[in-house]
Amino acid sequence: MSAITTPDRIVPTVPVTGEARLAELARMKASRKRKDKLIEAVLLMAACVSVFTTLAIVYILVKESLVFFSNVPLWTFLTDKQWTPLFDDAHFGIAVLLSGTLSSSLVALSIAIPLGTIIAIYLSEFAGYRTREILKPVLELLSGIPTIIYGFFALLVVTPLIQQIYPGLPTFNILSAGIVMGIMIIPYVSSLSEDAMRAVPMSLREGAYAMGSTRFQTATRVVVPAAFSGIASAYILGISRAVGETMILAVAAGMQPNLTLNPLEPAATITSYIVQVALGDLPHGSVGYQTIFAAGLTLMLLTLMFNLLGYWLRRKFREAY
Repeated sequence: MSAITTPDRIVPTVPVTGEARLAELARMKASRKRKDKLIEAVLLMAACVSVFTTLAIVYILVKESLVFFSNVPLWTFLTDKQWTPLFDDAHFGIAVLLSGTLSSSLVALSIAIPLGTIIAIYLSEFAGYRTREILKPVLELLSGIPTIIYGFFALLVVTPLIQQIYPGLPTFNILSAGIVMGIMIIPYVSSLSEDAMRAVPMSLREGAYAMGSTRFQTATRVVVPAAFSGIASAYILGISRAVGETMILAVAAGMQPNLTLNPLEPAATITSYIVQVALGDLPHGSVGYQTIFAAGLTLMLLTLMFNLLGYWLRRKFREAY
C-alpha cells in the first residue's frame, strides 16, 4: 500500500492489477459497442422511414392509377390530344399536360443552366474569398423564397415587362412563368456545380498553369470537364426541380389545357392540374378524381427517367476522368 501526499491530507492508493485493468477495458469496449449499435439502429430506422415513405407513395399512385386505367384505356391516355376530364365530353390525353410541363421546363432550364454554370465557374475559379462568402449565401437565399411569391412576381412584374416587347402576349403564359422558375432554380445549379468544381484537385490547375493556360482556359478546359459528373448531377436536380414546380405555374401560366410547345401561350402542367383538382370539388373515387393519380404517376416516371439519366452520366464521366 502506498500513499499520495496532498497539501491537506494523505490519500491512500490501491495498486491496479492487470486483471482489473483488463476488466475495465472490457467494460469500456462493451459500452462503446452498445452506443455504436444504438446509433446504427437509429440511422437504420431513419433510412427505413425514407424507403418506406417512397414505397408507400409508389403504392398509392399505382393502386389508384390502376383504378383509373380500368375506366380509361392506356392507349387513349397516351394518344388523345385533348385533356378535359372534368367536362361531360371527357378526354384524357396526358400529352396536353406533358407539353405544358416540357415547355415551361425548357424555358426555365435555358436560363438556369447557363447562368448557374457561369456563376459556378466565377465563384470557383475567379472570385476571392470575401466575394465568394458574400455572393454564395445571397444566391442561396433565392431558393428560400416561397414559390407562391415567385408566381405573383411573374404575373405582376415579369409579364408586363414582356408585354412591352410582345404586346399580344396573354396575361397568363408559359414564358414569364418559365423565366421566373429559371431564376429560382439558379441556386440549385450554381451551388452544386461550384462544389463539384472546387473538389477538382489543385494539381490539375497547377499543371494547366504550368503549360501556359490562362485562368479562363483552365476553368473551361480542365476544371469543368474534370467536374462534369458533379455538374451533370446539378443539371439533373435542376431538371427535376423544374418538372416538379407547382405554384409558379399555377399562378402565372393560366392552367388552361393547351397542346402546344409555344411559351407565348397559356398552358397547364401536370402539377398545376393536380393542384386544380385536389381542391376537393370532385367526389372521391370518381374518374375525374382518379386522374390526379394517373398524372402523378406520369410525373414520377418522368422524374425517374431524368434521375436515371443523371446516374448514367455520373458513372460515364467518373470513369472517363
